[in-house]
Amino acid sequence: MKSVCVYCGSNLGNRPIYGERAAELGARLAREGLAVVYGGGNVGLMGIVADAALAAGGEVIGVIPEQLVTMEVAHKGLTRLDVVANMHERKARMFDLSDAFVALPGGFGTMDEMFEMLTWRQLGIGDRPCAFLDIDGFYSPLMAMMDRMVAERFVHADQRQDLWHGEDMDEMLAWMRAYEPAHAQKWLDEKRRASLR
Repeated sequence: MKSVCVYCGSNLGNRPIYGERAAELGARLAREGLAVVYGGGNVGLMGIVADAALAAGGEVIGVIPEQLVTMEVAHKGLTRLDVVANMHERKARMFDLSDAFVALPGGFGTMDEMFEMLTWRQLGIGDRPCAFLDIDGFYSPLMAMMDRMVAERFVHADQRQDLWHGEDMDEMLAWMRAYEPAHAQKWLDEKRRASLR
């Protein structure tokens, strides 16, 4: 594992601890010799992660759509800033550059990016570890929703377990380094699916 993609809010959120933990993660990844790949912004938790990694001597690669550069939110002090045409290219480039993915608290964009990675893994397009680094229970309701998806037979239980959720960065990084993807069948009701053809 040489690089970790961090998805997180372009806002700071409502609690100071979000920023504190974002800075802790950025610095920790740098100290571990892991490049940080992220959305290229200088605002919100995104900017905090990038600044903390840079201050700790780390490599930080930003990937940002041209539209957001023109809105003046691009970070100007990164190791490298890739400007792409749109969000679709951004997600593909971040995937290509990253060996693992972690979500800090964020909004629609954070959910969109992380769930696309989970979906790609479910479909066999990607096989890289995905983790939700929780802060003050931010992701607890989402984990409960995933459990509901399993209970209602929309997600295989093995695929639900094939991600990490917690607050301990040591545990998260150890899990990522030892990660082996689940090979669960996406289709839960193969006989029923065949009958609908």
